[in-house]
Amino acid sequence: MEHAIIMMAALIGAGLCLGLAAIGAGIGDGIVTSKYVEGLARQPEAKKVLFVQMLISVGLIEALPIIAVAFGIVMLYVNPFIK
Repeated sequence: MEHAIIMMAALIGAGLCLGLAAIGAGIGDGIVTSKYVEGLARQPEAKKVLFVQMLISVGLIEALPIIAVAFGIVMLYVNPFIK
């Protein structure tokens, strides 16, 4: 019975970790992209600088779900409480 409860908690934790990371990355990407378009509308001559900064920001934001996948895998497969 204990094993089932621990496994259930690990599955719920991994699911929450992945879901919240995906939601956060989606919101972050939307905000960065909207600010890029807003900056592009205000200063079209700064297109190259804004584009590079947007790509760097989106890359850093997208690192969050990748880290969450790693944590989810650790919670599922390398859990020290499951014997």
